[in-house]
Amino acid sequence: MAAIKVHGSPLSTATQRVLACLYEKGVDFQFVPINMAAGEQKSDNFLALNPFGQVPAFEDGDLKLFESRAITHYVAHEYTGKGTQLLITGSNKEAAVLTLWQEVEAQQFNSPSSTLAWELFYKPFFGQATDAAKVEENEAKLGKVLDVYETRLSQSKYLASGHFTLADLYHLPNIQCLLSTPAKKLLESRPHIDAWVKDITARPAWSKVLAMQKQ
Repeated sequence: MAAIKVHGSPLSTATQRVLACLYEKGVDFQFVPINMAAGEQKSDNFLALNPFGQVPAFEDGDLKLFESRAITHYVAHEYTGKGTQLLITGSNKEAAVLTLWQEVEAQQFNSPSSTLAWELFYKPFFGQATDAAKVEENEAKLGKVLDVYETRLSQSKYLASGHFTLADLYHLPNIQCLLSTPAKKLLESRPHIDAWVKDITARPAWSKVLAMQKQ
């Protein structure tokens, strides 16, 4: 049995981030499904793994982690010799560029894209009404962020360097949601972003994550 366990839901964007990283690295793991509709993430057993009661939770032997970006950071460093090189192993200056774009995703991209994913993808999925005002507000916010991305991607194939890294991977879950909504126009109308999106969403590791949602 694999030493690594991922406790989560394939519908959770945070869980998807971890799964994509593990598949990119080619690391064996055991997936432990958490029934969020039944509130399993609030059970005592799960809270012992993640005291905030949110998915995912992660175990590698006696190491227990939560927060998807922290988990993927660990996996990319601990298993650096396996699978896809998701880090930048050159100079400190080059590595700093990776840190920069990871921060951009977390601080600039994540909030408006997560709000749009919730309003346009998840709410209809759960039979809830979309808040049109929030959609309009966050489309404007995300558009400003994507203008910066468009400039960056006109200079570099991927966000942090010439190869796919964690900085690109972190965007996949929310981007995938947006592609199923009218907000996809924000991505498709910017040619360099459009090419980048088509590239990263076609990766075999991401296809495996999407396949888990259908099981």
